[in-house]
Amino acid sequence: MLLPVAAIGLWGLYALVILRYLLAWHRLRPFRASERVPATRVSVVIAARDEAATIGRCLGAVLAQDLPRDRYEVIVVDDHSTDGTAGIVAGYAAAGVRLLRLAEADAGGRGGKKAALTAGIAAATGELVVTTDADCRMGPAWLRTVAAFQQQEGADFIAAPVRFEGGGGPLGAFQRLDFLALQGITAAAVGDGYHGMCNGANLAFRKAVFDAVGGYRGIDGIASGDDMLLMQKVARRPDARIRYCLSADAIVETPPAAGLRAFLQQRIRWASKARHYEERRMFRVLLLVWLANLSLPLLAMAGLLLDPQLLHTAGWLLLGKTAVEMAFLWPVAGFFGMRRSLAGFALAQPFHILYTLAAGLLGQAGTYAWKGRRVR
Repeated sequence: MLLPVAAIGLWGLYALVILRYLLAWHRLRPFRASERVPATRVSVVIAARDEAATIGRCLGAVLAQDLPRDRYEVIVVDDHSTDGTAGIVAGYAAAGVRLLRLAEADAGGRGGKKAALTAGIAAATGELVVTTDADCRMGPAWLRTVAAFQQQEGADFIAAPVRFEGGGGPLGAFQRLDFLALQGITAAAVGDGYHGMCNGANLAFRKAVFDAVGGYRGIDGIASGDDMLLMQKVARRPDARIRYCLSADAIVETPPAAGLRAFLQQRIRWASKARHYEERRMFRVLLLVWLANLSLPLLAMAGLLLDPQLLHTAGWLLLGKTAVEMAFLWPVAGFFGMRRSLAGFALAQPFHILYTLAAGLLGQAGTYAWKGRRVR
């Protein structure tokens, strides 16, 4: 029967990919910034839409940085918020926070995160642009660490670590595990130069490079992808220096999605970028992951309907999947201080398989809601 042979082959390839990530993770060099103030001037740009509940906390963390205030500026671009976001940001004007409002004329009144970021970056005066999201928070050494890392590495583009906050019950715990794996793969892949991944909650790039690649031009019609699709454009430059900042001081925290529907919408949005990846290696890895996950429920159904021995095959493959992923996640969770979160890892496997299949399929074929907008 072809199905078990194909499933074993797919999971064998998957194990090799995870092994490569594990080796790449161990080759990364942790970074620790000195107490010296970096010479690079930084512009923090935050796109915000309907973030009245979180923007104050975010700005409090950004303004509490141990980098001298004359070394960085903070720009918040309000993307047609329908709540009190703009008013809250305006209240920080005395602290030097600049508020820009995305005019209704921009993008035909549709706005969008890329339009907001474009406006903020155009107004930025710093050499290094650092982006984060309005619901994030970070430690006081965040900006100094990222700026020092850029200065040491001469990096054009920096992906930096993001961690989900605690809370949210079982679904929140599942999201933290899933996101931990994504962050580990991000660090390993960028560090190894295998393929590019990043997250817009903690991203940095030289403004000159952003301008040189035309910013979001050419990808501005895609609702998502202000992070990885921009990274893809920068990577086309023959002399591009793309780095991952492996530093606990650079970690940014963001809340997990509130509820199952919001979680699925978020993952569908992330998956929707896949068809726009020019990097074939990344697309092949994503396809391998999806097909390998598909093979397990197919094996289980075939076992129930045709041959019970296939249930044993599916069980052994699930056990192997869990073991290989745990081996990779153990050092990653150590860096993020999340090893306690691994306790429920094995129990989360069935849900992880089902959601991977659903998000991958709907991300290519469906629509999703984002900040009150329905996009395809």
